[in-house]
Amino acid sequence: MREFDYQRAHDVSGALALLGADPEARFLGGGTNLVDLMKTGVERPARLVDVRELPLDGIEATEDGGLRIGATVTNSDLAAHAEVRRRYPALAQAVLAGASGQLRNMATVGGNLLQRTRCGYFADVTRPCNKRDPGSGCPAIEGEHHNHAILGASSHCVATHPSDMGVALAAFDAVVTYETPHGPGRSPLADFYLPVGDTPHLENALPPGALITGVTLPPTPVAAHSRYRKVRERASYAFAIGSVAAALDVRGGVVRDVRLAFGAVASRPWRAHAAERVLTGAPADAATFAAAADAELAAAKPLPHNTYKVTLMRNLVVAVLSELASEPPATSVPTSKSSEEATR
Repeated sequence: MREFDYQRAHDVSGALALLGADPEARFLGGGTNLVDLMKTGVERPARLVDVRELPLDGIEATEDGGLRIGATVTNSDLAAHAEVRRRYPALAQAVLAGASGQLRNMATVGGNLLQRTRCGYFADVTRPCNKRDPGSGCPAIEGEHHNHAILGASSHCVATHPSDMGVALAAFDAVVTYETPHGPGRSPLADFYLPVGDTPHLENALPPGALITGVTLPPTPVAAHSRYRKVRERASYAFAIGSVAAALDVRGGVVRDVRLAFGAVASRPWRAHAAERVLTGAPADAATFAAAADAELAAAKPLPHNTYKVTLMRNLVVAVLSELASEPPATSVPTSKSSEEATR
């Protein structure tokens, strides 16, 4: 590991100044991904700017009835928050599925958004990797790729994004907020992660030197009746080989509203828009759910050793949507800050 300086920031402007003073500096949240990559030599920052003590650790209702989640909120606190569990249960479930309790106690929302792929070639500095060393190649295409992408990949990279939390955030149209030396900014999660194309080393649209300050979830009544399901290769905590975040509103046997996102199948959390279009206004039955999954997975381009993911994801979509359709709808949630405060 390269030697590095360590400084602790106490306010956002101070954190931005510290990072701006050193082009090789990096922000440090919980460190559950960054420190691992530093140990293997993938990341080699000259300075770490600790942002854990910034006043960004709150979860609060927005004026329109959504939720604002601070960037330094820990995964444990996010999953345990009563309003998250009530309004967006799939998000709480996704976070709980994401790691061990010890890691959730350290990991932060901002850091979770920025975590990097767990592709073995990316983590091994003795091997080529376009994401780590642009232009060096992608050995996963011809090598070990059983847990790699089937959607949205390219001939330059077939790695997947590891976040469980990000899948649920994608389903619920989350917006990432950030601060730069020139002022605040925001990016819908749908635009935050960049397509792989021929530049897999460019992973997100965060401006250089920017600090993520939080995530905003818009009011989404259907999210109260939602679920996150993760398939992994062992029962103890592990990264997904496929996952689904789904929310469903069924009235009179017909799908009135739906949200659907996939995990572990692409370089970013994958919003299943094609499937949602098939589902909306259609009968809430297994045949429709299968047709919706097929519509989304028609674009899949699996490699020889991960073709199983197409069948896995199809079955997962049908199972999760069938379970939601068979259950009574969730109790309605507040749609304004004032009604939210009345419940406290």
